[in-house]
Amino acid sequence: MDNTAPRKVEHQQTDRGYVPVYATGVVEQPWESYTRTDHEVWDTLYKRQRELLPGRACKEFLAGVERFGLGDGGIPKFSELNKVLGETTGWELVAVEGLLPDEVFFDHLANRRFPVSWWIRKPDQLDYLSEPDLFHDLFGHVPLLLNPIFADYMQAYGRGGMKAFAIGPEALMNLTRLYWYTVEFGLINTDEGMRIYGAGIVSSKGESIYCLDAPAPNRIGFGLERVMSTRYRIDTYQQTYFVIDSFEQLFEATRPDFTPIYAKLKSLPAHAAADVLDGDRVFNRGTREGFATDADT
Repeated sequence: MDNTAPRKVEHQQTDRGYVPVYATGVVEQPWESYTRTDHEVWDTLYKRQRELLPGRACKEFLAGVERFGLGDGGIPKFSELNKVLGETTGWELVAVEGLLPDEVFFDHLANRRFPVSWWIRKPDQLDYLSEPDLFHDLFGHVPLLLNPIFADYMQAYGRGGMKAFAIGPEALMNLTRLYWYTVEFGLINTDEGMRIYGAGIVSSKGESIYCLDAPAPNRIGFGLERVMSTRYRIDTYQQTYFVIDSFEQLFEATRPDFTPIYAKLKSLPAHAAADVLDGDRVFNRGTREGFATDADT
């Protein structure tokens, strides 16, 4: 672990847009160095999402938020959260300086370590940030790590990521789409109705409303190969959300060896983010209102 003062590693703005800048090491959370403004930003974001999410986020996520005491005031200490997390599912939070390279990120997940950016956004960035900060990583991702099934899924994903990295860039893209449409932007169908579990949604006021209420996006039943072959948007709200029936379904999807799936998908064209296909289980066929028409990722 690097004991020097941690850096704040952010994407760089150029005339061609944001360019990713990667960090690699694990650092100590510099909790004593957080300013009053930093703590106020956390409290503002927490209060806003905590008031919005009941009836929108899944019960497992909300239970995790309460168990961690994320609203006790100010930025939580990772060391305190790790006591609860370690006792429950054997995971550990590690502080990092920013976005990690794929192989480093996968290694953390495979070993039940979840990387959390130590720094938090500025007050003028409450509604949008181009990269994951402390609030997205901690509030968005960590509560579900208290759920044993989801925690096992995340570790399985990390192990699968190491294999995909070794196979090649096409396999890595397929697996990245799986993470994007589940861990970041997933919905779950429950007895109480459709709910959010994806971290990119629960940490965003606008998308927490849009993903369930807006008529524009598709909401389609989860299928492993369908998800892995679907491009996505990084600059707007999603054009399609994939809906799981349970976390058990998600974990079971990771059991097969993905190698033959990668080989199969390599010979097939990818689907656009807004596509609805024959055979899809459609919860909502979107109106596509306001959709961008340029290239997906």
